[in-house]
Amino acid sequence: MTVSAEPITLVPAPPAAVAAAKQARRVRMSLPGRVSEVLLTAVPLVTLLLLWYLLTANQVVFWLRFDKIPAPAEVYESFRAQLGTQSYYSNIISSMRRILIGFGLATLAGVLIGMAIGRSRLVGTLVRPVLEVFRPIPAIALVPLAILLFPTGEQGIVFITFFAAFFPVAVSTIHAMHALPKVWEEAARTLGAKRWEILFQIALPGALPGIFSGLSVAMGVAWICVISAEMISGQFGIGYFTWQSYGLLDYPGVVVGMLSIGVLGWATAWLVERAGRRVNRWLPRAVR
Repeated sequence: MTVSAEPITLVPAPPAAVAAAKQARRVRMSLPGRVSEVLLTAVPLVTLLLLWYLLTANQVVFWLRFDKIPAPAEVYESFRAQLGTQSYYSNIISSMRRILIGFGLATLAGVLIGMAIGRSRLVGTLVRPVLEVFRPIPAIALVPLAILLFPTGEQGIVFITFFAAFFPVAVSTIHAMHALPKVWEEAARTLGAKRWEILFQIALPGALPGIFSGLSVAMGVAWICVISAEMISGQFGIGYFTWQSYGLLDYPGVVVGMLSIGVLGWATAWLVERAGRRVNRWLPRAVR
């Protein structure tokens, strides 16, 4: 019996399939597609707004007491009044500054330390236990310590924001490094790549999808902690504004603060997601 060995050839995707995929992407990115996407996004928000109006207008009391909750019209009037004050914008700028500084430092430190732990067994043995000891500590529990450590409350709030965002970034980077296919590094070594070239041209780009997943989580955690810190020890910020409104029994102002926090968190998370999509353009994506 003789076995004939035939050469293996790679068959490219049919041109019709490639053209169909490109056409579907163009349709999805066209103006009607964007409008329909925006409308679909608005449906649940409008539904929640309508439900809020009905519950407060009828003063429904069924375990939850909606007779004490300000109506949408009251919140709207309070929001209009806040738009005419300089303090509202100052509070937003203060919170955004704390988020950007704390999140930026956490991103830099988390990626570098995560890469070191993920790539070096020695660094992992020395640093990983310290990381795991501090990781379960809630960042908001550090407020008393931050007040004692830092000369100003501003620096303490930035530190708390950094502490909260650091661990999701570091842990996601470690796991992303461990998940890299070994064949990538072996192929690069075979082609003569040096250690630093493998680290920054293969390992880091390959881990970016996992790193950006951690960045998305870190942004949400950072907002939670910066608002909590502003409520406890801040003198400015949207969290301080919300808590101050509660102290003054300005309940529409409380809802304005809550909605402002939600919109700011949504906007910053969207920016992180857009940055991740742009950086990870090399990833194969299914056509939606």
